[in-house]
Amino acid sequence: MERILPGLTTLPRPVFARVETLDRPSWVREHSHPWVQLSYATRGVLGVRTRFGSYLAPPQRAIWVPPGLEHSVVTTERTQMRGLYIDPAAVPWGPQQCRVLEVPPLVRELIRSVTSLPVDYDEAGPAGRLVAVLLDQLAGLSEVRFSLPLPVDGRLTRLAAELEQQPDDPRTLMELSAAAGLSARTMTRLFLRETGLTFRAWRRRLRLLKSLTGLEAGASVTGVALDSGYTSTSAFIAAFRREFGATPRQAVQGDIPAMTPELSA
Repeated sequence: MERILPGLTTLPRPVFARVETLDRPSWVREHSHPWVQLSYATRGVLGVRTRFGSYLAPPQRAIWVPPGLEHSVVTTERTQMRGLYIDPAAVPWGPQQCRVLEVPPLVRELIRSVTSLPVDYDEAGPAGRLVAVLLDQLAGLSEVRFSLPLPVDGRLTRLAAELEQQPDDPRTLMELSAAAGLSARTMTRLFLRETGLTFRAWRRRLRLLKSLTGLEAGASVTGVALDSGYTSTSAFIAAFRREFGATPRQAVQGDIPAMTPELSA
């Protein structure tokens, strides 16, 4: 199901809030806007994709999209999301890259309260002060590692797209590089240069991130592990814990350690 965005050219207030409940998987075409977007999933998995990376937010996480960045959005079925469009002048500390952020209970409640305000809330009254508290709290949110850098070389882009469609693809590095018209050594060097990850690390993170959708939907860990290209549940759980610092179930329940850098870093 394609979602159509509201036809805004300017924001009526420093923060414009939206609440959406989506029973079916959805997508939004690639677009950009002159304001910051903070999309928060209370249920389901929310995804944002740019030329440079793919970002996933399972429940209790949010994705920060800076102004002017071309991006598309996808959601799984049964997704509930709260979106904030924010005037960049209200968050001058904001980063210019997409980030997936941990949303602690206080910020969770502030987002819920702000999304219940009228569009033309009184900036000088209690509503305006509530919004100010939320913006102050956003500056301290920590990043979580639910993102995947994407290569820009055409040969690697095509290969990455194939692996995203079939994360359990059993082909080896030698077989994949040959299919891409590259030597294994060249492909390894290009992946590291363009993504900052070795091909092996990139592929592992891809598989683990793709597993989030099935895990959040309630699929068994064993089934998700096999669909992700792992031959055993224990190997999948061990890889997931090494990558994200938590078990698969903890991750989709919102219990996962944040990275050290803060949003305003």
